[in-house]
Amino acid sequence: MNAFPFSPIAGIVLRYFFLYTRNGLRAFELFFWPLNTLLVWGFLTRYLSHAGAGEVSLPVSFLLGGVLLWDVQFRATQGVSVSFLEDVWTRNLLNVFVAPVRTWELVAGFCTVGLLRVVITVPILSLMAFLAFQFNLLEFNFWLVPFFGNLLLFGWSMGMLANALVLRWGQAAEGLAWALPFLLQPFTAVYYTVETLPRFLQPFSLALPSTHVFEAMRHAMAGNAPIAQGLVLAFGLNLLWLGIASLVMHRVLGIARERGLLTKVATQ
Repeated sequence: MNAFPFSPIAGIVLRYFFLYTRNGLRAFELFFWPLNTLLVWGFLTRYLSHAGAGEVSLPVSFLLGGVLLWDVQFRATQGVSVSFLEDVWTRNLLNVFVAPVRTWELVAGFCTVGLLRVVITVPILSLMAFLAFQFNLLEFNFWLVPFFGNLLLFGWSMGMLANALVLRWGQAAEGLAWALPFLLQPFTAVYYTVETLPRFLQPFSLALPSTHVFEAMRHAMAGNAPIAQGLVLAFGLNLLWLGIASLVMHRVLGIARERGLLTKVATQ
């Protein structure tokens, strides 16, 4: 019996720590895309709003807040999906599943990697947003905790669903694993309110936990209260999405084992 039940999770995290610290290009990738997005959208919105050099207009704040919080969800999703794809790309998947690592430990390790990616990138983005646009993420105070927590949970759910797609359809679904967060982005009200969407899309948008987080962020910036109700609703929806993602992952993994799909995915 293993005296250290969490050692498999620590081993998974340590593996990816070595992967990123020993390859400068991988570390560069962590920062390049989010910084590029922040600068492009920040400068564009400042230009459109005709804000002064030392002034931050409310639309600029909305957009910068959306960029920073979106990166939390995106990094959490990537932490689960891309970590799994690393094993597919290196043909290490069979080794993972024959190792004494249970499925929940594997998923927990991937989720921890996603959390660490957020912990590393968000402070850098926040500093850049403050220096370039005088946007201070810390103005959210204690609301940052439910903001980040809800987005992490939803990102993990999306990562598990992306992994299920790859397990079921092989590397042909690899593009979907990358694209899944961006397929949802237009509907989750990152940069605009839910009311901006067509009426027939609004129910779908409101079924996404992240939508309520971004709406709460804008309410907090505009000084509108209360926002706690939306965050509680987001947490409830997250529990639902986590349950669905876990069931789908468990079911697809069972099908993959029964039909020998693990071998096919691992050797493509």
